[in-house]
Amino acid sequence: MAENTVEDIEREEEDYGLDAALVGQILDAVEARDTARLEILTDPLHAADIADLLEQIGPAERRDLLRLWPRGIDGEVLSEIDESIREEVIEYLPREMLAEAVRELDSDDVVDLIEDLELAQQQIILGALDKSDRAAVEQSMAYPEYSAGRLMQREVVTAPEHWTVGETIDFLRAEEWLPDQFYHVVLVDPRQHPVGYVTLGKLLSSRRDVALRGLAEDSFRTFSVFQEEGEVAYAFNQYHLISAPVVDEDNRLVGVITIDDAMNVLDEEHEEDVLRLAGVGEESSISDGVIETVKQRTPWLLVNLLTANLAALVISQFSGTIEAIVALAALMPIVASMGGNAGTQSLAVAVRALATKNLTSSNAGRVVRREAMVGAINGVLFAVIMAGVGYFFFGSLLLGAVIGMSMVINLIVAALAGVLVPLALDRYDLDPALASGTFVTTMTDVVGFFSFLGLATVILL
Repeated sequence: MAENTVEDIEREEEDYGLDAALVGQILDAVEARDTARLEILTDPLHAADIADLLEQIGPAERRDLLRLWPRGIDGEVLSEIDESIREEVIEYLPREMLAEAVRELDSDDVVDLIEDLELAQQQIILGALDKSDRAAVEQSMAYPEYSAGRLMQREVVTAPEHWTVGETIDFLRAEEWLPDQFYHVVLVDPRQHPVGYVTLGKLLSSRRDVALRGLAEDSFRTFSVFQEEGEVAYAFNQYHLISAPVVDEDNRLVGVITIDDAMNVLDEEHEEDVLRLAGVGEESSISDGVIETVKQRTPWLLVNLLTANLAALVISQFSGTIEAIVALAALMPIVASMGGNAGTQSLAVAVRALATKNLTSSNAGRVVRREAMVGAINGVLFAVIMAGVGYFFFGSLLLGAVIGMSMVINLIVAALAGVLVPLALDRYDLDPALASGTFVTTMTDVVGFFSFLGLATVILL
């Protein structure tokens, strides 16, 4: 195999993400225990790409790579690794290297790293931190899960509200503890209450004698440590925030949330919605083992089996009709399939709109009416097509009329169910993404089969 230079690898990586050929070369280097070659291949990679590499390869290959190249896993890589394999990676790292990697992280990244770990591993990581950093992380861990207190970082750059630009810049230049990245200087009063913030751009472009309070941004808002992280992420997205202070019960500044963490929450919630709609568990990952994957998927397959039996029960009530008109058996799946697809389309839009707060009680009526109209129009359109199919392929105008009418009924029901089911679940504080798909599919199957076979019994027999 030809040896790639670092320059060749960098050119390959310009398309972003991991190249399959590069993964293969890395695994070859691991198998050959060629540490020097492994260093050359991985040196150009971003921390996120190294995390992807660890997630894509198998457990045995991952173990061999970590044992051969533990120093390549720094704090940034640890924070990028999917939580499904995080414990496994930490287990293979030498304790001194793990400690060094963790010390590189901001407090919010440490919290994100350890909150899903077993207690023993949490203690190992906490023990690697300085006393002040450990206290900050433990205090954040004391807040409820999925709260702003867990999401925030404790490292906040503050300045008294009466300071000038010059005083602030001199202060920042003299300090060594500043975070690697920050976007605002938070203005505080003598009681440590946040009263505004100034962007670094404004700070650097203003004269030294300008007062900070005159540069404060209109977008300033604060979040409680107990506020749900989904609401925080929504506010960041809705109001185009870059960072925002977090306050305790006494409105004192305790931390700051930055846009990268807020967007991670939005990404995670979107991913959870997609997985829940598919019925595969909100934490499913390609890194999961066979048994774990079976446990995640079996419950929803069982629910689907039960609902399928309900549809079969409806069909069994019309067994005489099906025996008399065999063509019905060929056309039944079409009605159910069209209804299921239409319901899924409506459901996907509704669940996403609920998650982004675009679908509310104030516009629910309009959305329901729109979906009913869409279902009716699509129903009529496809009814005409299927009426033609019934006539030309089966030689029966009445059969075409039956399937056409059932198509209209089922597509209207599917469109309505796709909106009304998630709305009803949301009203009772249940996750619309978790169970909506099952209910909608059941409704479209039952209504589709009942309307088709019922109409056939009345009209054709």
